[in-house]
Amino acid sequence: MTTDFDFTGKSALITGAASGIGLAAARWLEARGIARLVLIDMDGEGLGAAEFSCEVDRIAGDVSDEALWADGLRDIGAIDCALLNAGIAPGGMAIVEADLAEWRKCMAVNVDGVFLGLACAMRAMADNGGSIVVMSSVSGTKPYPGTAAYATSKAAIIQLMRVAAAEGARQGIRVNAVAPGPVDTPIWDKSDITGGLHGDDARAAMMSELAKGTLLKRVPETGEIAGTIGFLLSDLAANITGTVLLSDGGASLRV
Repeated sequence: MTTDFDFTGKSALITGAASGIGLAAARWLEARGIARLVLIDMDGEGLGAAEFSCEVDRIAGDVSDEALWADGLRDIGAIDCALLNAGIAPGGMAIVEADLAEWRKCMAVNVDGVFLGLACAMRAMADNGGSIVVMSSVSGTKPYPGTAAYATSKAAIIQLMRVAAAEGARQGIRVNAVAPGPVDTPIWDKSDITGGLHGDDARAAMMSELAKGTLLKRVPETGEIAGTIGFLLSDLAANITGTVLLSDGGASLRV
């Protein structure tokens, strides 16, 4: 067993890899010797724009589409690590106002996508074992008004992770979850929470507002979350499985 973050000669599957946490995790693994990356995202252009020094397989597609996993990843080969990160966050609406179609879309991407990704990754790890991280959220552990679809999907991912950990243990497959609070990612650029503000002013106002909801009064960058993911994927976490690692700046402790 290695004693540091050494991924030399290993291969990794990452969904939602074109930007944000997924891209940061790919960069983190690249810097630590990963030999092969299998990157999946709806944004094929974004995937193509990311350059790496290691071998890369880029697959553009919807993680909730069973055909993507059955056809596009049929010959994926052996995989040592997987990050199931792809997800969507519907706009905040109360349950009585929520749209069923939006609910179903959120469940399809966030839950079905992780279910299909787990099945694919665990098959690819069956012979040699491996480590998987699924991306949940503090919203999956603490109720926030207006987040019914997103929060329910992230809570479901936690239980799905635990079942996968129980099933994969005999084959040496570890499965854990990371549950971040707010993270400085491009998703906030699409939000209208800042009202009439635009550009850098809007982003600064957004980050300041989000930071107020944490005990540490800060919003981490994607690289910090990538490091948390990398720890769970690494041999340093060889005795950890079925665990949810909260990286929320203390947001879950606020009343």
